[in-house]
Amino acid sequence: MEARADSIAAGKASELIWLVEHPPIYTAGTSADDADLNEARFPVHRTGRGGQFTYHGPGQRVAYVMLDLTKRGQDVRRFVMALEAWVIASLDAFNITGERREDRVGVWVKRPDKGAGFEDKIAAIGIRVRRWVTFHGISLNVEPDLSHFSGIVPCGISEARCGVTSLVDLGLPVTMDDADAALKAAFIEIFGPISG
Repeated sequence: MEARADSIAAGKASELIWLVEHPPIYTAGTSADDADLNEARFPVHRTGRGGQFTYHGPGQRVAYVMLDLTKRGQDVRRFVMALEAWVIASLDAFNITGERREDRVGVWVKRPDKGAGFEDKIAAIGIRVRRWVTFHGISLNVEPDLSHFSGIVPCGISEARCGVTSLVDLGLPVTMDDADAALKAAFIEIFGPISG
């Protein structure tokens, strides 16, 4: 991924999105606090992306986004908001209302079924930008084992009314192929075509 980002920055490669699924692993961003690692049930990989601890594993779509911001506006905050908008538009394909929060990166869904004021994170975002090319990206919970998040404080958020959810946890029989189709359609809507 870093090699591809470097090639994009050098004008030797086109932009690229990788849609992947990882074996169970915890990743630590540059802001990760070791106190947020409750139980190292899985390997821990230190990354150069922003953010704190998160979990990646089967049933979760991870999208590594390698885009050239010199062609898309050199504004990192706007790029992160576009990633959130991408996930929100993808969730809309399943009639799920995803929302952003001013004080928390990622995409959230309200959970009135859990009580007043409860909300769960359905997608995490952690990026890195070097020479105005992005890498790392988003993770969308399609059908991961949500108990695997218990080994960490996801994204450093320990508020009692904030949890983690997935499309299947919300009662939708969504497959990874369904999620990919929604992500691909929404990407064009939010970002336009890949440049090369």
